[in-house]
Amino acid sequence: MTIVSARYAKSVVERLMSYADVRINGNRPWDIQVHNENFYQRLLAEGSLGLGESYMDGWWDCEKLDQFFYKVLRANLNKKVTSSWKLKFSVLRKRLFNPQRKSKAFNIGEKHYDRGNDLFINMLDKRMVYSCGYWKDALTLDEAQEAKLELVCKKLGLHSGQSVLDIGCGWGSFAKYAAERYKVKVVGITVSKEQVILCRQSCQGFPVEIRLQDYRDVNGTFDHIVSIGMFEHVGPKNYRTYMEIVHRCLSGDGLFLLHTIGKNTSPIPPDHWLNKYIFPSYALPTIKQIGETIEDLFVMEDWHNFGVDYDKTLMAWFENFDTNWHNIIAQYGDRFYRMWKYFLLTNAGSARTRRIQLWQIVLSKIGVLNGYQSIR
Repeated sequence: MTIVSARYAKSVVERLMSYADVRINGNRPWDIQVHNENFYQRLLAEGSLGLGESYMDGWWDCEKLDQFFYKVLRANLNKKVTSSWKLKFSVLRKRLFNPQRKSKAFNIGEKHYDRGNDLFINMLDKRMVYSCGYWKDALTLDEAQEAKLELVCKKLGLHSGQSVLDIGCGWGSFAKYAAERYKVKVVGITVSKEQVILCRQSCQGFPVEIRLQDYRDVNGTFDHIVSIGMFEHVGPKNYRTYMEIVHRCLSGDGLFLLHTIGKNTSPIPPDHWLNKYIFPSYALPTIKQIGETIEDLFVMEDWHNFGVDYDKTLMAWFENFDTNWHNIIAQYGDRFYRMWKYFLLTNAGSARTRRIQLWQIVLSKIGVLNGYQSIR
């Protein structure tokens, strides 16, 4: 790997940032303030990983990180920065192997969702929904998340007494809402021990069963199946297996609703910083990948994109996290604060550019008689 001089590295970074209308040590909210001159060489050598780690280390700051990333991503600067051979090897390794294989199923639970329920209590809405809200008629995060849960229930056409499998049930927000409002029986599965503890407490008294279980171990038949914000952890090598399991567990005339973040283009390797610090071995699907995966298994009844709402959701999560930080600072510390802030605001900027989407897809096994009526 070629080592460039500090002066040359700085000039290259300044030129790159100018393409995005970002100034080094400028006075606008999206300009960055550099505190360590080694930042420039680190960014050129390590790309997105170096950018994120140097922020965590306090090497640079920005008043409005979401605006900075909106501008950087909109200008496609990531395509102009060459990654190191280590990062390229990481991408190759994920293509050759299956990082989301069954033996690794509980890694994401341990490394992300088990960070501590207090973190998510201080960040999420009152129902503890950790997925994109539906802001069509909502003014607050609580309203947006309740509207999303109601939207899912209506799209599935839930009726009293029906059974529902919730793959990736989180802290039980959908399970409790559907059981309480629609009188259905729900089996929720998650790979997070912390989620199981809080979910069982929250759903006590309702016909809800919560299991610490990988989706590949599910058996039984359900009237409907839902998966909200879990498919991002399945991985392309497992998409077909995932859909085959859903197909096997879904009743003949039932509906499957898949709620997932998606990307526009493939192949695009995962962001290396996000993969290392936030979501190990995550993978965002494309329309093509989902289409190929459901072939000969499902009829695509409805495809709803409200990706613009993910920006609003992430900004609301950050506002809660920032406002309530004093409640958990002793447990997590300043470096964690910078890491989590970076995570939330970089993704808000990405959603704002429309580089990532939010899809709700309704699938049936044999096709809805007389056609499915789309609900918005």
